[in-house]
Amino acid sequence: MKKILILSLSCFLVIAFFASCRKKVEETPPPPQVKEQPKVEKVEKPPVKEPILTEDEIFVKKSLEELNAEKPMMVILFDYDKFFIREDAKPILQNNADWMKKWETVKILIEGHCDERGTEDYNMALGEKRAKSAFDYLLSLGISSDRIKTISYGKSQPVDPGHNEIAWQKNRRDQFTIIEK
Repeated sequence: MKKILILSLSCFLVIAFFASCRKKVEETPPPPQVKEQPKVEKVEKPPVKEPILTEDEIFVKKSLEELNAEKPMMVILFDYDKFFIREDAKPILQNNADWMKKWETVKILIEGHCDERGTEDYNMALGEKRAKSAFDYLLSLGISSDRIKTISYGKSQPVDPGHNEIAWQKNRRDQFTIIEK
C-alpha cells in the first residue's frame, strides 16, 4: 500500500508540476487605442461677394429698357394749347441736362404729346412745337444737338385715357426716352 501511496503521490506531483509549467495563455494586449481624429467641423465658405461695381460699370451693364424704366429723365407738362416752357418745368429740364452731362454718350428722344382736344393735324404740329421747345432749352443748358432727336405723337399716345381736365393735363407733356448710351 505504501507503494501505491507513493506512486499516487508521485503522479500527483508530476501532474501538478506539468500543470504549473504549462504555457500561460498569453494575454492579448488590448488593441492599440486609435486616437480619435479631431472632429472636423464643416466650415461654411462665406458667400462669394460680387465685386462692388462703380456707378459707371452699373450704368454700362443696364439695358436701354432698364434705364428708361428708372425714369432718370423726367417728364415736363404744358398748359392748354401752349408750347412754351413753364416755370415749373425749368428745374426739371435742368436736372435732365445735368444727367445728360454726367452720361456724355447718352442720346435721347423728346416726344411731344397733346391731349385729345383738337384735330389730329393740329395736335401733331403742337406736339412738334412742344418737343422743339424742350430741345431748344436743353441746347441753352449746354447739351449738344447731335444727342437729341424730337418726334410728335400728337394725341395718339395719352398717358391717361380719361376725358377730363386732370387727364388732359397729364397728356400735355414732353417725355424723354433714352435711345442710345
